[in-house]
Amino acid sequence: MALDSSDQGAVMVPVPARDVLLLAGEKEQAGQLAEAERLLGYLLSVTPNLPDALHLSGVVAFRLGRPAEALDKMERAISLAVDPSLYLRNICEVYRVMGRLDDALAAAERAAALRPSDPVCLHNLAVVHNERLEPEQAIAVAERALLMAPDLAGAHFAMAESLLILGRMERGWAEYEWRFRVPSGQNSMPKTGKPDWDGSAFSDAHLLLVADQGFGDVIQFARYIPWVAERCPNYAIACAAELVPVLRQLAPAERLFQRWEQCPSFRMICALSGLPRLHGTRLETIPAAVPYLRAEPARVAAWRERLDRLAPPGLARVGIVWAGRPTHANDRRRSVTLGQFAPVAAVPGVALVSLQKGPPTSQAGGYFGRAPLINIGAEVQDYDDTMALLECLDLVLTVDTSVAHLAAAMGKPVWIMLAYAPDWRWLLDRSDSPWYPTVRLFRQSVHSHWNDVFARVAAALRDWVAARR
Repeated sequence: MALDSSDQGAVMVPVPARDVLLLAGEKEQAGQLAEAERLLGYLLSVTPNLPDALHLSGVVAFRLGRPAEALDKMERAISLAVDPSLYLRNICEVYRVMGRLDDALAAAERAAALRPSDPVCLHNLAVVHNERLEPEQAIAVAERALLMAPDLAGAHFAMAESLLILGRMERGWAEYEWRFRVPSGQNSMPKTGKPDWDGSAFSDAHLLLVADQGFGDVIQFARYIPWVAERCPNYAIACAAELVPVLRQLAPAERLFQRWEQCPSFRMICALSGLPRLHGTRLETIPAAVPYLRAEPARVAAWRERLDRLAPPGLARVGIVWAGRPTHANDRRRSVTLGQFAPVAAVPGVALVSLQKGPPTSQAGGYFGRAPLINIGAEVQDYDDTMALLECLDLVLTVDTSVAHLAAAMGKPVWIMLAYAPDWRWLLDRSDSPWYPTVRLFRQSVHSHWNDVFARVAAALRDWVAARR
């Protein structure tokens, strides 16, 4: 085949197809997806049934957010390949993301059977088992992978999620430390060269805590800050500016820093998400002195006055959030649409107060439910405002977002709607949470299906309204 030797295409230079494929693979690995796609387009225009090119083109399409196209190409590659094991290893992840879990399991099992000495195949199979809410199977498969590759970070992390959702915290926290070695977690902590804190006490130097994960995680793990202060009174916290209203309730404002260069010199460092392990937390010893967050009274008074003007009198005020950040790794599982709240909106005696932020707020323009919808989320500027508004509500109904953690940490009644395979923190087969005593959990009974969840929430809401009368 031939490729342009310049952007203008003035000269055509013959290049072996295998070299083009190798170069495209290098571009894909380097994250230069547009260039990889251009090269693969040339290659497939000449050899449209070359399995390696079809498969790699599918991988690139998947990484560019085109999963349907990715599946079409990857399935064709499998049908043409003499040995499809590598293709099966990769396609199971595409099936998983698209919610086709039976297909994901079949592909992952077939890949593992064809390549029994490949620990990555077993890691992928463990991830599929976790998505199918089969943690025991995930643990067994991850352990097999780790026998072959003891340092396979993904297998350790899959193991951690399985153990923690089962409530097996001692080993779960130890495996959870591998989160910093998986690709998505490698940049969550600064490269300082300082040792990790081991939980021991010292007072002659600073300890730097890092708010290293999502906002909800930080709110959940902030409860450990007083425990840290008892051991290391000279501590500082590196955090995003948005979290200052939360963390200054647990640490003096002068200890909070939003830029690395502003942090004081320190002896040791610790991720906030690592504190449960150092604390030795088990289900029965979770620090749950709730509330540990409170709204500012002046802001509460201002928001209450605002709601009194907007909400019809006599109705229970129910705050709602239907979507999280779209960049969250599990947003496809946890977020819904405002339209899916229709059964809730049909319950008499309530007014819905939107706490939603970001682009999903535009969905309020198409709302036609029975319950009044007070679309006030756009007026909320920060977590100080959110906490004040939460204090004015009778109930919060939300998908798994930071608002759920915020309301729960304030001791507000909060109902959380969970995906079939939820985050590990919500455990299994229970409607309460040892992390937050005022939480009630509503779980999907079928993967990716929310109708049953909303039906149960609506029924519970009718009972809740009746009990208030």
